[in-house]
Amino acid sequence: MSPELFAGDPTTSLPRAYGAAPLSGRLRERPEHFIVDEQLPYGPDGSGEHAWLRIRKRERNTHDVARLLARHAGVAQVAVGYAGLKDRNAVTTQHFTVHLPGREDPDWSGLEADGIEILEVSRHSRKIRRGSLKANRFELTVTQCSGARDEAERKLAIIAASGVPNYFGPQRFGREGNNLQRADALFAGTGKRRGREQKGLLLSAARSQLFNAVLAERVKRGDWNTALPGDVLLFEGSQRQFRFDSDDPTIPERILTKTIHPSGPLPGRACRSLEPLGDVAVMEAAVLAPWGSWVDGLQRFGLDADRRALRLVVNDLEWEWRDDSLVTRFSLPSGT
Repeated sequence: MSPELFAGDPTTSLPRAYGAAPLSGRLRERPEHFIVDEQLPYGPDGSGEHAWLRIRKRERNTHDVARLLARHAGVAQVAVGYAGLKDRNAVTTQHFTVHLPGREDPDWSGLEADGIEILEVSRHSRKIRRGSLKANRFELTVTQCSGARDEAERKLAIIAASGVPNYFGPQRFGREGNNLQRADALFAGTGKRRGREQKGLLLSAARSQLFNAVLAERVKRGDWNTALPGDVLLFEGSQRQFRFDSDDPTIPERILTKTIHPSGPLPGRACRSLEPLGDVAVMEAAVLAPWGSWVDGLQRFGLDADRRALRLVVNDLEWEWRDDSLVTRFSLPSGT
């Protein structure tokens, strides 16, 4: 067990691939400085039992809007579908479905108040399910910037070309990392009883911490974006896995072009997920050794082992300066 676990946000001490930040500034000074547009892999099919709505919301989280939609339509909240959760302190565009079998749509314009704008209404044959997300397009504005602008642009260009370490971010771990404290109590059998959803959040936080620990070691070693003998490799945008093949001369080029990535562990029960071999397996086992009770706990609670890419590709990254503000735009795939 790491003694640093309970010292606050566990992501603040993670090693950086490209060194210290060359700028300081303010994030989310206003909701309009954090804009997110959700992209699904499909659109409404125009008919069916589900109302399909594309909604822009300001200072409203996803649960708020789902509750309002259910109340407005006179249905249970479980009848409302969405692909993922979006931040409150932001301007976000998101898709929802509302199950209305045998019913016409209510007048959705009655919801257009208090930070909610209806952009599109249609019909669809199925409920939008959690996780059915293709990507999110971001526009993030950093205000009151000071520091080395040339160095910032140099690092942005590196990020566009080479990606970034695919760490799980602080939102996964709760305020001051308290989800990890609760997960530790869950594994030890000393915490209070948790419902299914809450338990799932804690188990996810624990696995994320273990993955971050392995990725942090690879970043320190400088090989987080390099394919090593024994690595399990993943295709970009896919969970298809294959092991490093020293006889395949295309692997270095495919790593360079970001079509494949080395991966790290999401511990759990043995399943069809591949395991690393050789020195990579030894390194991962050494990093996870202090967390043995957590690895055992994840297996005991029935999570299947899996792999996650060590590298995150930042798509369509562009930036501009507006006086003392830096505006960045980019897309990230789901699950990052």
